[in-house]
Amino acid sequence: MLTLDRIYLASRVLRDVCRTTDMIKASRINPNCNVFLKTENLQVTGSFKIRGSYFKISQLSEEERAKGVIACSAGNHAQGVALAATKNGIHSVICLPDGAPISKVEATKRYGAEVCLVKGVYDDAYNKALELKEEKGYTFIHPFDDLDVIAGQGTIGLEILDQLPDVDVVVVPVGGGGLISGVAYTIKQLKPSCRVYGVQASGAPSMVKSLADGKIETLDSVNTVADGIKVKTPGENTFDICSKYVDGVVTISDDETALAILTLIETQKLIAEGAGAVPVAAVMNGKIPDIEGKNVCCLVSGGNIDVNILSKVIERGLKMSGRTSEITIALSDKPGQLADVSAIIAENGANVVNVKYDATDLDMNITDCYLRIGMETRNYEHLAQVKRALTDAGYNVT
Repeated sequence: MLTLDRIYLASRVLRDVCRTTDMIKASRINPNCNVFLKTENLQVTGSFKIRGSYFKISQLSEEERAKGVIACSAGNHAQGVALAATKNGIHSVICLPDGAPISKVEATKRYGAEVCLVKGVYDDAYNKALELKEEKGYTFIHPFDDLDVIAGQGTIGLEILDQLPDVDVVVVPVGGGGLISGVAYTIKQLKPSCRVYGVQASGAPSMVKSLADGKIETLDSVNTVADGIKVKTPGENTFDICSKYVDGVVTISDDETALAILTLIETQKLIAEGAGAVPVAAVMNGKIPDIEGKNVCCLVSGGNIDVNILSKVIERGLKMSGRTSEITIALSDKPGQLADVSAIIAENGANVVNVKYDATDLDMNITDCYLRIGMETRNYEHLAQVKRALTDAGYNVT
């Protein structure tokens, strides 16, 4: 059984291995409550996962250490197991889905693990890891459904209560459920009045569906930019703990997650991966109930986002917030039109970043054209202001 004694033991074991990550106030996330960020994205390996994996490996017998360990992961657990095994002089093999970000694959290798790429998603990597476990005699280090792993993650709950004793609500990412199980159990034992909510991607709501149905459910497929919580099936231990100690689990779209990542970069100078940003997205978008005036802690679980994905996410976030846009104007093809349109846009404080001219559309009169203008604006209200100004000047903004 999971116990507070086990979590306190994990805290002692991890004292010289993991950082006590900062709790940062973030007043611009939601003006209706007091938001704090628990910055596990600044943890060793860039994720909370080192806590659970290191504690689990520290408890292995000499025989288990000699045979080596195996794990499967979308990336962060892989790095945690690789580093923990290497620090303890243990051979490690990590099965990763072949779609895992390159940065996470390379980081896992750098931490000393042997990497086995498996076609498919996390659950396919999981099945391959179990196959190799039986074949080679490795000890399997489960990414979430293991009580020692959960105890390691529970040390974050101890830190949250130490750093923010008057916390009212804690919001945690949920994939398989190991992180929220450890955090919720710890907080509910020590401060039962504190509410704990989970957040899943709308494209991978396995825990949401399981809790709603009262039994563990397996999704047919999962699809989300938040690869760290891209899990088809919750764990047995985690489902049981979440059923008892979690106050609710909500979902967030990838677009909302992209905007949260952008907001963290701009307002807090923090890089978060998709899974790390979903608690912030939930609080930004009013998904967590009854938080007005409350002290709310968002657990930013990791920062290991591939730079190629990051650039796409930033672009999506800019569009989501009305910061970049494209408007199309139908007009007569005659001299001076572009100059007039550009002047109106400039007078309203927007910035033109690209212009496309199309006089070949078959739906137009032969003397007309479409002018497509890419702009930078402050927000949706500013964009609406520009469009109104163009309309008032007699232009047809389509």
